[in-house]
Amino acid sequence: MLAQAANQSGADRFGLAAVVATRRKHMPIRLMTAVGVAAGLQITFGWTWSWGWAALYAMAQGLDHFTGTELLKHRIDTPFKAARAALITFLPSSIAFGALAPVLWQGIDRYGPALAMIVIATAMTNLIAICRGSRIAFAAGGLPYGLYLLVLPLLDISTAPGPLVSTMMIAVGLVILNIIGAWLTTEEARKISDDARAEAELRRTEAEEATRAKSAWVAMISHELRTPISAILAGAADTERAGHPQGRLIGEAGRMMTTLLDDMLDLSKLEAGRMSVEAVDFDLRTAVVDAVRAWRPQARAKGLRMRIRGARHLPGWVSGDPTRIRQVVNNLLSNALKFTKEGCVTLQLGGQQTGEGAYAVTIAVDDTGPGMTPQQLDRLFLPFEQLGAHTARTHGGTGLGLMISRELARLMGGDLAVVSAPGEGAVFTLSLTLPAAEAPAVVQAPQAVEARVLVVDDHAVNRQAIGLVLAPLGIVPETAASAEEALERLALEAFDVVLMDVYMPDMDGREATRQLRAMKGPNQTVPVVAITASATARDWEACLAAGMTGHVAKPIEPAQLYAALEVALSSGGRRAAA
Repeated sequence: MLAQAANQSGADRFGLAAVVATRRKHMPIRLMTAVGVAAGLQITFGWTWSWGWAALYAMAQGLDHFTGTELLKHRIDTPFKAARAALITFLPSSIAFGALAPVLWQGIDRYGPALAMIVIATAMTNLIAICRGSRIAFAAGGLPYGLYLLVLPLLDISTAPGPLVSTMMIAVGLVILNIIGAWLTTEEARKISDDARAEAELRRTEAEEATRAKSAWVAMISHELRTPISAILAGAADTERAGHPQGRLIGEAGRMMTTLLDDMLDLSKLEAGRMSVEAVDFDLRTAVVDAVRAWRPQARAKGLRMRIRGARHLPGWVSGDPTRIRQVVNNLLSNALKFTKEGCVTLQLGGQQTGEGAYAVTIAVDDTGPGMTPQQLDRLFLPFEQLGAHTARTHGGTGLGLMISRELARLMGGDLAVVSAPGEGAVFTLSLTLPAAEAPAVVQAPQAVEARVLVVDDHAVNRQAIGLVLAPLGIVPETAASAEEALERLALEAFDVVLMDVYMPDMDGREATRQLRAMKGPNQTVPVVAITASATARDWEACLAAGMTGHVAKPIEPAQLYAALEVALSSGGRRAAA
């Protein structure tokens, strides 16, 4: 607090505030030292002189404390003012403590001079430590000690030979020069250290700003690319339903683009420390088996076998993050199929109750690929790292999957390990501890219903894509190209569900929902489903706070939209029919 006040007044331009703060912190030590010295001197000099000196030194310390606090409340912006403040604050204590030296020099025949020099040397060493950063404070506090050093040899001028006194004066001069040199050396080291610390802080700040800027850029690119990818997936689904085999190929390409985009976004979140995992109830066994089933066509196309072992040991319903677990398993299966030319890929599953209502789960992916050297294993989990230029050209990818998978495993409280040797394939093992959960009641498949749906999105491609996804349900949605247009229609016409894009120019989807909830009309309580490219927990909490009732992530998968629509219709009712 004192240093802050000094900085506001300009006093610390001369380093006085830091010295005052340090002296205040060390004052109890100095007072205890004075008590110990007084007790020792009492044997030789008697009670009155010893404790009288201790009282004088204590008063000097009190003055030091008072003047240090009061003077630094005022603006000290010139060297003269700084020197005056330093002399008033530090001089009395140095005079009082240094007064011991001449008394000891003459008061004890044999050891007096040695004790006197020890007192001065101790005081000067203490000054070097306390007065870091303030030349004026060091000069003001050290002036009395320097004078005492010069005076001490003169006390014996009447009894000691002249040459001896001259030698002592030369020695005293050398001592003073060495003390000043020691302080200057300490100051130089301090400045180097401060400059290095400031440079490191600047570099850290620049790195954090660069990371934030990169994260913002990746998030922006992610949002912009998800819009055309949604159209690709919707068009692919419609083409495949129409009996064209190209639709499946287009859909797979769109999902591959989504995976690459998700990898970049995940890396950005991990670097910024913003990655989080959720805990929901899900069927672990079904999720893992479905993941293997999805990769079987690619395995057959390469002439590989895929096996699952130990599925009966894997628990069913658990609590965890199903999206992230599927992501890790998919990365491991993709990696195994990518590098295995012949043989098989085996998924070895295990689960054991821990006795605390949880399961210790292991999911191991074992392949018969070429294996890896110890050097390759050391670099395996580094971002953008691939086994070589040939690997990048042959198999593609970003080199992020394994790094992200291990970080996700650790975020979920587990780990991802690998064992491999050249020519012996590789075994990646995901280890997690997941709490047990109850299986929910069976839910019937959603039925096609007549409903008035308003799609709000500033991109025409997105509006068309959502229309294609809703077509199999017999729903032909109404559309609005902006939040303002949507609010105008919602004020007059009743709808069963609103599908609202979150990020739009001028007014975003959350603000539009807040205004919808605030105005009276036929849609004040209509279900509003957020369509967002940022499907994080924080983003959904912001949507929920704005009054939205559900959310679907971009790029839109038909099944996810159908599920959200079913929930919205069952909770909101069919307004148009009413």
